[in-house]
Amino acid sequence: MQHRCVSDLMTKEVVRAGLDTTFKEIAKLLAQYGITAVPVVDDGDHPVGVVSEADLLHKGVRAITAEGLMTSPVVVARPRWTVVEAARVMESHHVKRLPVVDDAGRLIGVVSRSDLLRVFLRGDGAIREEIQGDVLTRTLGLAPYSVTVHVIDGCVTLNGAIEGESLLPVVERLCRGVDGVVEVRSHLVHKLDA
Repeated sequence: MQHRCVSDLMTKEVVRAGLDTTFKEIAKLLAQYGITAVPVVDDGDHPVGVVSEADLLHKGVRAITAEGLMTSPVVVARPRWTVVEAARVMESHHVKRLPVVDDAGRLIGVVSRSDLLRVFLRGDGAIREEIQGDVLTRTLGLAPYSVTVHVIDGCVTLNGAIEGESLLPVVERLCRGVDGVVEVRSHLVHKLDA
């Protein structure tokens, strides 16, 4: 199973500000690019903070450069993180976006909540094929089509009988882990119960 990661979803062309970027220049960047925040980087392109529209409104009277306006320290993401990892960090830090950094800590992208939600736009056919081929056949070694898989709007319904009662919760858990799955309804039974 291949999960989409932050590097697959992030915006790679990142608008950024330096520590000495002025209030007015930041406001222009936000308007020009239709964004609500901009990462602030040092001379080595390492994120040191973020200036959001809220920062401009709340701190604008007292600060005139990004260094005084920014929220710091900055919370960052790594390119290999899963959607779930990035979403947990956003939730726990109450942020809407994360600058993405490479191993050297340099800014290489930005991932937002809306970027993460794109995983759920995946087509039902692709979800069904991954569950049928990758999860059931290749990963679990079940006989092809011993389980029927129906997917409608990301909701998966499983029907069939499988050997090994202990596999029932495993099948459900693996199906829930497939990118784009919203819900799993299992009507699977153990073959001895069938």
